[in-house]
Amino acid sequence: MQNETKPLCGIDEAGRGPLAGALVMAGVVLKKPIDGLMDSKKLTEKRREALYTIVLENAEYHIVSFSAKEVDDLGISKCLQKGLQSIQNALDGCKYLFDGNSTFGVDNVSTMVKADDKVPEVSAASILAKVTRDREMIKMAEIYPEYGFEKHKGYGTKAHIEALMKYDRCEIHRRSFRVKGLDEPTLF
Repeated sequence: MQNETKPLCGIDEAGRGPLAGALVMAGVVLKKPIDGLMDSKKLTEKRREALYTIVLENAEYHIVSFSAKEVDDLGISKCLQKGLQSIQNALDGCKYLFDGNSTFGVDNVSTMVKADDKVPEVSAASILAKVTRDREMIKMAEIYPEYGFEKHKGYGTKAHIEALMKYDRCEIHRRSFRVKGLDEPTLF
């Protein structure tokens, strides 16, 4: 019996901490090396977009998304757990490496802090997750222009908080994420 090496599936997420929008996870098995891969947050939007296309053409991948409502209903940890399981089911027979320090109770997953900047497969997953999420937030900006999602992608920037104070939450805001000044009881 030959000792076959299992391919590495890199896994990362985008959208764990924003006030609005989906949590997106990606798993990637590279078919060949790709130059220029690194943590998606360290790349320009233009470079991420270019690498996104290259990764899609040169990898097996699975992308899973959890809406703001699912994040509220299930919680971030359960969504991450379900996402890891979905990626394992879709990309079977791999070694799985998830960026971070928790497997969220999922067996056969290894973790590494900053793997998105150290391991090409995880860098590729980081790019797929971030570009997928960013594109969705740009679409949401067309539906909800008052929030400026195209700029901050749902994260808690000053402009986003100000829009929340003025317009309250829309359908894609996470209700379980508290916003100082918006979620505090007042005397009046």
